[in-house]
Amino acid sequence: MKTRKSAGKKFQPYNALIEQLAAQNFTYQNPESLPEILVLTTFPPRQCGIATYSQDLIKALNDHYVDSFSIKICALETNDEQHTYEDASIKYILNTSQPESYVELAKAINADDNLKIVLIQHEFGLFHETVKDFNMFVDAVEKPLTVVFHTVLPNPNEEFKANVQHILNRVDSLIVMTHNAADILVRDYIIDREKIAVIPHGTHLVAHTDKNELKRKYGFEGRKVLSTFGLLSSGKSIETTLEALPNVINKAPETLFLIIGKTHPTVALQEGEKYRDSLIAKINELGIQDNVQFINKYVDLPELLEYLQLTDIYVFSSKDPNQAVSGTFAYALSCGCPIISTPIPHAKEVLAGDTGMTFDFGNSEQLSEAINTLLFDVQRRNTMVLNGLHKIIHTAWENSAVDHAKLLERTAGETIRLQYRNPEINLQHIKNMTTDFGMLQFSKLNRPDINTGYTIDDNARALIAMCQHYKSYRDESVLKYINIYLNFIDYCQSKDGKFLNYVDYNTNFTDQNKNENLEDSSGRAMWALGYVVSLGSILPAAVIKKAETMFQRSLSLTKDVYSTRAMAFTIKGLYYFNRYIKNADTEIYVRLFADRLVQMYRHESDGEWKWFEGYLTYANSVLPEALLLSYGITKNEEYKEIAKKSFDFLLSQTFDEKSIQVISNRSWLIKGGERATCGEQPIDVAYTILALRKFHDIFKDEEYLTKMEIAFNWFLGNNRLNQVVYNPCTGGCFDGMEEHNVNLNQGAESTVSYLMARLTITKYFGNPNMTYFRRKQRANKIAALRQLEF
Repeated sequence: MKTRKSAGKKFQPYNALIEQLAAQNFTYQNPESLPEILVLTTFPPRQCGIATYSQDLIKALNDHYVDSFSIKICALETNDEQHTYEDASIKYILNTSQPESYVELAKAINADDNLKIVLIQHEFGLFHETVKDFNMFVDAVEKPLTVVFHTVLPNPNEEFKANVQHILNRVDSLIVMTHNAADILVRDYIIDREKIAVIPHGTHLVAHTDKNELKRKYGFEGRKVLSTFGLLSSGKSIETTLEALPNVINKAPETLFLIIGKTHPTVALQEGEKYRDSLIAKINELGIQDNVQFINKYVDLPELLEYLQLTDIYVFSSKDPNQAVSGTFAYALSCGCPIISTPIPHAKEVLAGDTGMTFDFGNSEQLSEAINTLLFDVQRRNTMVLNGLHKIIHTAWENSAVDHAKLLERTAGETIRLQYRNPEINLQHIKNMTTDFGMLQFSKLNRPDINTGYTIDDNARALIAMCQHYKSYRDESVLKYINIYLNFIDYCQSKDGKFLNYVDYNTNFTDQNKNENLEDSSGRAMWALGYVVSLGSILPAAVIKKAETMFQRSLSLTKDVYSTRAMAFTIKGLYYFNRYIKNADTEIYVRLFADRLVQMYRHESDGEWKWFEGYLTYANSVLPEALLLSYGITKNEEYKEIAKKSFDFLLSQTFDEKSIQVISNRSWLIKGGERATCGEQPIDVAYTILALRKFHDIFKDEEYLTKMEIAFNWFLGNNRLNQVVYNPCTGGCFDGMEEHNVNLNQGAESTVSYLMARLTITKYFGNPNMTYFRRKQRANKIAALRQLEF
């Protein structure tokens, strides 16, 4: 076992400072002293599936969390395969060919007080030379131990079972990647199901680039592309696909089969290019040279994801029935590939329910029939793509990071405290969703759906969000979008001041405007216009003048509005309008609407139900927020008092100590009734965050900031499903949480709601590396240093 020393000087904290911070229940954490997680795994530059898996997992953990842990790596090597590592996180090297290496590593682990947990990526082949020494090592390690089983074999013989049982008896927690693997452990080995966590093989979120564009890029235009990828070895059984190709080419001569990947380094050491040469011989024998292409290299991830996205059908032909899981299979599914696979356990779990097709091991005739079926049934392929993406989304590396981190936190006895890292602001999806006329309403995945047209609702929210962005960053390119959204609202406003909401892609107003109550939409438009006016000192004068004119044109019509949320949105517009333009009418209208809200509250509230209506529905937080803003203008204490009572009541219904669960759009919460647990929408989380900011600013209660961070972390995976709702790959936001998964479409409402929430937290903990907890640590550290100075 080799030790890799970290560079840099050790930080020596002041004892007095630490004592004072400890007395305030805060610990200043020097990055070098964060609780350490040691991962035993193969690691790049070694080329193998587990090395890539670990690299992706560790990157996801480090990207998703900050000030939470420090991940160090013990790289696994043998006498025959050794590497030079450039990654600074490599702390140890374990030579699994040498028994003494295990002894030295166990001693180093036990002597390191900062090391809180050990995570072993286990594959039987990695430790086959020294099984007994590995078993002694797991016994010797005195730290909490988590093991990831990449392979679980059914029906073991007694010797094999005893070795596995030894590991199972020692571990504090265990991870497998399929439910089938968990079933085997419970059935064929002695382990409590409660000890097993099923965390599927991670996959990459992708932007789903147009398939034809990618085919043109790589020179495959006009071809129907089949592909398979991974490090080549005979276990891939690629010859099965080659033997199936003649029957496919007869019906679709434009078919091209891509074999992506170099020969497995271990195989190359043992037998050279014997297997690849056999495939080339088979290609020549079958006369299909024009229909097969090797991509004979270790393909970097961005290029690999593009190859998979341009693929029409992905073929997985492994001949090992005990292969529990395949990373190549998982990556293909996440890239939107319809899959035809041999029935390994992973495939049987994931491809059920018209997500893909299976064929018997080595049966090229079945495979050719399946390929021909899918090549000529575009609708079925598209159905498989959507089914597969919805089934695989929970396996995104971001979600895998959340699942791993929470398990490690529990296993380490909560010596690890998780802090989410805020994503950097990304406007790309909002820009993609915006035409020269306005922001489109919906998308299919992340592809704008022009057929859904536009709404004033979405463009009003987008206008507010882009104004927020300009206020914070003064990005001149954003002015283009502010003008587009403002012009759209202008288009929807008639000469008498009334607003219409729905516009089709051809810029015609639709019949929906006749069939729906448009008061809420009009209220949102007033909010947006008022917010624009509030930025009169920084936005172009022409923009402010236009927004002011539109606002004034509609203001007189609002006096007849009685919709609860429409009144609240209008109050918000008046509040912001009043920041830049003072006139007597503003307070008159604010009092009018606020008094109506107060009257509703008095009518519906009682000792337990402190609300304006006999139910909680959507956009609930705008009601108490509007009353609080009314107090800000009028100084009417009753508004302030009811605002706080109603808001605190709402928070009691949506928050627990660690998370938020907003009211379901499937079934509103009726007074005295029970609430549904699915159908949570990003917009309600965003509105809660906006309200929390205002309540903190007025009442100076730190609990509101704490809840603001909890609410924002809902987007990052701190939610009922432990799944990310914000998509960092596209800058879009998924359209809510269903019962078992997120809705993969990234429409305007969700994406803009996320951006509004992200920009709102900027003032408090908006730096990507700044959590609210860390901000408080820093403030307390500064305060303690100042005290020490005197």
